[in-house]
Amino acid sequence: MANSASGIAVSDECKLKFSELKAKRDHRYIVFKIDDSMYQVVVEKVGRHDETHEDFANNLPVDECRYAVFDYDFTTNENVQKSKIFFVAWAPETARVRSKMLYASSKDRFRRELDGVQVELQATDASEMSLDTFIGRAR
Repeated sequence: MANSASGIAVSDECKLKFSELKAKRDHRYIVFKIDDSMYQVVVEKVGRHDETHEDFANNLPVDECRYAVFDYDFTTNENVQKSKIFFVAWAPETARVRSKMLYASSKDRFRRELDGVQVELQATDASEMSLDTFIGRAR
């Protein structure tokens, strides 16, 4: 269970909520955090399907690391409705060094649990989380 470089496990709820986002499209985004015991990744916040990219960005703390997934809907130049699931590794520069190291060493293992992510994004400040960034990476 806890076989990442940092020894962090992934809770079953993380996999369940991601499955709901991917298959049922019940959620717009999910924010995950490493729990206070530093034992496992858990779900911190689930965004309703009607929430926006701005709601998502506002739910990432300014001084703490998080993982997140965001279901981004867009229309192509050919006027086709599409959706891409983004994985975001949020590590703001104001976060503690130990936290950044823990999240960085656990990221690959956690990311592998989320089968179906199409775009991966590393962000350290709000500008890297802008809607324009998502638009550019989705196409």
